[in-house]
Amino acid sequence: MPESRTRWWALGALAIAMLTIGLDTTVLNVAVPTLADDLHASTGQLQWFSTAYTLVLAGMLLPAGMLGDRFGRKRLLVGALVLFGAASAACAYADSAGQLIAARAVLGLGAALMMPLSMAVLPVLFPDRDERARALTIWVTSTAIGLPLGPIVGGWLLDTFWWGSVFLINVPLVVIGVIAVSALVPESRSSTPRSLDLVGVVLSSTGLLGLTYGFIAAGQDGWTDSATLGSMLGGLALLVGFVAWQRRVAHPLVDLGLFRDRGFTWGTLLSTVVNFALFGLIFAMPQFFQAVQGTDALGSGLRLLPVIGGMLVGTRLADRMVAKAGASTVIAVGFVLLAGGLAAGATSGVDTSFGVTAVWFTLLGIGLGLAMPTAMSAAVGTLSAERSGAGSALIQALRQVGGTIGVAVLGTVLSSGYHARLDTNDLPAATAGTVRESVSAGVATAEKLGLQPLLDSVRGAFVHGMDVMLLASGGLAALGVVLAVLLLPRRAPRVEPEAESLHELVS
Repeated sequence: MPESRTRWWALGALAIAMLTIGLDTTVLNVAVPTLADDLHASTGQLQWFSTAYTLVLAGMLLPAGMLGDRFGRKRLLVGALVLFGAASAACAYADSAGQLIAARAVLGLGAALMMPLSMAVLPVLFPDRDERARALTIWVTSTAIGLPLGPIVGGWLLDTFWWGSVFLINVPLVVIGVIAVSALVPESRSSTPRSLDLVGVVLSSTGLLGLTYGFIAAGQDGWTDSATLGSMLGGLALLVGFVAWQRRVAHPLVDLGLFRDRGFTWGTLLSTVVNFALFGLIFAMPQFFQAVQGTDALGSGLRLLPVIGGMLVGTRLADRMVAKAGASTVIAVGFVLLAGGLAAGATSGVDTSFGVTAVWFTLLGIGLGLAMPTAMSAAVGTLSAERSGAGSALIQALRQVGGTIGVAVLGTVLSSGYHARLDTNDLPAATAGTVRESVSAGVATAEKLGLQPLLDSVRGAFVHGMDVMLLASGGLAALGVVLAVLLLPRRAPRVEPEAESLHELVS
């Protein structure tokens, strides 16, 4: 076990590595218009820039945790960082849409290895529950801050350099991560290596891939599309088969016994619910700032700074509050603030000032800072160092798929609200179809045609859809309050590995 100071420096290296994943999740959003022009990408190709990354990430999370437990978490984490950096460079210098899609898929593979493996070394580095909780707060915060930071960094890079810089920014961060992890993180693996569950790998990967693709397609093609429904049902059937197989096989890919622990089950579920609010916010608000209020990409990103500030405050408060009030109380308070912030956001209008928005952004950020790391700590706190890889991968897989489902559902709510208030009765069919595609297309069409009534209708309709979506997110956050109070243990159980086991786990 490394010395105390070395352990915290190692955590810093992991936080830097995870910051790249948070950035990469949202930085692409502001670059899409530029990519469409420079790479002559079709609408379908633009969608696959994100989809290729998300699908590979979702499909490979569970095998990644198992491979780390078996072959060594540090070794695979360093390899994943190198792969992520190389794929980032390949994205930056892609000269066709097809090359960028392929590079994004490889990027997803690197992220799928990095996420569970970087989390899996925390129980090894910090066997004490209280230290582990503080370490996890830093780890979660580094990822979460990267999400709203992505549009800010991306907007500045696009205004200053060429579009490839939004990917190239990952490379120096990855280099720092590789050097620091190699020097500071001890190697660890399971003391009882299990045989590779190939059937479980195939069933889980294809099932998660099918389910994730189905929900992504639902947001694009509608919930009644036959291919969408087929993908969802096929993925769900494979996952049901995966669970049945895990109950039978001698050395399962996933320890289903983890779900017998209330802290693991409800901590994972509640951390996934938090993602809904964050992803819904990042999905809708940049469109509101740019298409409705006329800011540029950088200005839109900078308007998310109150969320980051609130999160930093919330994470500092969470550390102190958990020790006095317990995890369930802190998570419940976080969800109360989330629900309140989202409900306030649901009263937004076309001309709402940024000062008003900044207030509820800050409130929401504090709620995120309280709820997200505390819920994750409740789940991770049940994992021993022995099963940290597979357990961390399971947490990340559920959060990833849950987040994808949440974005698809919330996107549908926003789209339905937009279409319900949009007035296109006097427009030609082709023009009306363009206006209905998105608020950006609607605003561009109205401005091109010089139709102020259409412009007012498009902006008002989008704000209505956004308000309904934020209200739905707030309702889910309110449900999170109830779940946290009734179902989550007040304090996480202490998990201390035996000395003999810890000696075998850390080389």
